[in-house]
Amino acid sequence: MGSTEVYILGQKYTIKGDAPEQYIKDLASYVDMKLKEVYNAAPNLTPVKASILAALDIADELFKMRNQQEELARNIEEKATTLASLFD
Repeated sequence: MGSTEVYILGQKYTIKGDAPEQYIKDLASYVDMKLKEVYNAAPNLTPVKASILAALDIADELFKMRNQQEELARNIEEKATTLASLFD
């Protein structure tokens, strides 16, 4: 298990894990970007509130992507079934 130093809102964090260093840095960069977006929209927020809003934004993105993936999987399944029935 390695460790990677990252910066989020100017604060240094040491992240330990099995993921590749660049992956961890990319994650931290993304979180940093989201937090900066929140602070740009509402600069008077406390760090905790800004973190919660950024987490909600990231969760929203995740849920939307999951829904899109599920919809694509359903469409593929339907098309595969249709194509398979053509060969029966």
